[in-house]
Amino acid sequence: MSTNNLSTSKIPTVVVDDLNIKYRVILGANTGSAAGALRSLVSGKAPSQVVKSVHAVKGVSLTAYEGDTIGLVGRNGSGKSSLLKAVAGLLQPSSGDVYTASQATLLGVSGALNKSISGNRNITLGGLAMGMSREEVEAIRQQVIDFADIEEFIDMPMGTYSSGMQARLRFSIAAARQHEILLVDETLSTGDTEFRARSQAKIRELSGAAGTVFVVAHGHAMIREVCNRAIWMDKGVIKMDGETNAVLDAYEADVAEKKAAKEAKDKDK
Repeated sequence: MSTNNLSTSKIPTVVVDDLNIKYRVILGANTGSAAGALRSLVSGKAPSQVVKSVHAVKGVSLTAYEGDTIGLVGRNGSGKSSLLKAVAGLLQPSSGDVYTASQATLLGVSGALNKSISGNRNITLGGLAMGMSREEVEAIRQQVIDFADIEEFIDMPMGTYSSGMQARLRFSIAAARQHEILLVDETLSTGDTEFRARSQAKIRELSGAAGTVFVVAHGHAMIREVCNRAIWMDKGVIKMDGETNAVLDAYEADVAEKKAAKEAKDKDK
């Protein structure tokens, strides 16, 4: 079920054409712990390994437009995060293509941040990683600190922050500049109610300034609030693409139906 081309009067910013992503996972009973590795060294035997091929995204095609805020929903393993990483250029397609009007930013410059240095220095590091000049970083520094609400901890190592504080800092750095394409993967599920409200307002602001935002979040209430469009992914394919409430209603009904069927099956055992 698909209802693409919701915003055909607008300018495309992301085009995904028959995208396939495959990767290999190495599984092995002796490779998952230090004890297992030590046993392999002592015995002189190589650890038993099984290479599993994962087809994470299967022939996905979509177009996103200026001003779109798109919520991605689906069960764990449905391909949502793999799709975002491909749009950001972090995963190479096995086949198919991804075209973007500019470099997509995957929230929130996590790879550039360093937990061993202070939050203050991470603001500099994150800003530079996004292509800002040092002068531009200085201009937004206090804005980032205030938005993340970490003033009293700003000179402490980021590794001493709680997961919520780290998420707030990452979001605040990434949201300090306008992005033509911003990808938000689960980050907003971390943090208090007040920060989530501010984050939602910032996402609306970013998409309203002719940007495109993709959001993956546990909370569907947030997706209903900020997204004009939703895409339901299931086992690597797009099952439904359309108006947010219609897609979420269908997805939640499917989840409820499968849960009821499982409970009935368990009851009969």
